[in-house]
Amino acid sequence: MMDKLKLGVIGLGQRGYSVANSELTKLSDVIEVTAVCDVYQDRVERAQNMFKEKCGYTPMGTTDYVELLDSGVEAVYIACSWEDHIVVACAAMERGVYVGLEVGGAYSIKDCWRLVDTYERTHVPVFLLENCCYGKVELMTKVMAEKGFFGDVVHCEGSYSHDLRSEIAEGEEIRHYRLRNYINRNCDNYPTHALVPIGKILKINDGNRIVSLTSTASCSKGLHEYIVKRWGPDHKLADVEFNQGDVVTTVIKCAGGETITLRLDTTLPRAYSRNFTVHGTKAAYFEDTNMVYEDGKHNKDEWDPKPLWDNATEYEAEYLHPLWQGYDASGGHGGLDYLTFSAFAEYAKAGKEPPIDVYDAAVYMAVTALSEESIAKGSAPVAMPDFTTGRWYRRDKKDDGKYSL
Repeated sequence: MMDKLKLGVIGLGQRGYSVANSELTKLSDVIEVTAVCDVYQDRVERAQNMFKEKCGYTPMGTTDYVELLDSGVEAVYIACSWEDHIVVACAAMERGVYVGLEVGGAYSIKDCWRLVDTYERTHVPVFLLENCCYGKVELMTKVMAEKGFFGDVVHCEGSYSHDLRSEIAEGEEIRHYRLRNYINRNCDNYPTHALVPIGKILKINDGNRIVSLTSTASCSKGLHEYIVKRWGPDHKLADVEFNQGDVVTTVIKCAGGETITLRLDTTLPRAYSRNFTVHGTKAAYFEDTNMVYEDGKHNKDEWDPKPLWDNATEYEAEYLHPLWQGYDASGGHGGLDYLTFSAFAEYAKAGKEPPIDVYDAAVYMAVTALSEESIAKGSAPVAMPDFTTGRWYRRDKKDDGKYSL
């Protein structure tokens, strides 16, 4: 095992710089960021100066990701624009560089197959860095499901409900790729926060698989109204027709018969929510009220469940995941980012297959491309390819490490 992981960072916008500044610097005992890259030179210099100030060294800086991949890095954290995720990941695999891939949906099924085909040719692991899988609630409910608390899990729900109107509308000024996506696409462009933790509970690609989905998009009103209200009818975006529906609802069918409902809701005023829900034959969990409902115990509260709100804390003594026992949940996203990048460092240093691997990445990223197809066809059902080519029902994903999922 390597002493320190020589890591490159590609993409230094909001997400990439934030992770580098708040998480990678904390892991300086196991990670050395030897190179940073962004298409904008000022972002490169900002990151170099930050590492010099916090870690005492200045990583190589470049605007060419190929130059970074050829610089001797052993692993790479990819946080560039969504359009480039798979292109850069495949280039890294071709060079034997372990891949940490930031979340985001794919633009085509062909790209997802390219990701899988490149891995199967090079055998270089890809870790999809979905931080919500390491959330306190997500891990606790996974433990509960594995111990049979919910009985047979029949249905799950989740959402990415987050008011992003300012970030999208200011896309040109802050150089953010969401703006062009919301102008040109109509899909669930960000499914993984909700879906990947659910997929771990339902054993997707490990005895179960997603078979098909349907997606429906509402009309698009929120961004136009926000722009006109904030800047007036003469603003350069006031006459832009946004293709992205304000609310996209996706219903997924699994091989085991389970269903999943996803919602993307990012252009209307609202409070943040992931609406994480696990519903089984014996019990259910509802994130928005942090409520557990047990059959035979809570039926008296069926019509007025307010006394049950926040009762999930009562189950922590028995079901809290070991990662959260005594954990000081500070840092990005309530401590999720530190756990995620600690996991990435451990697996990359060992060169091991990660808990969210390339086949998982292909499936979850494919949801975006398939949702776009379904919406374009009038909410028609579309089939999910089997990226494991038949191995999903007999894969032996044994991993008993600290950060296993």
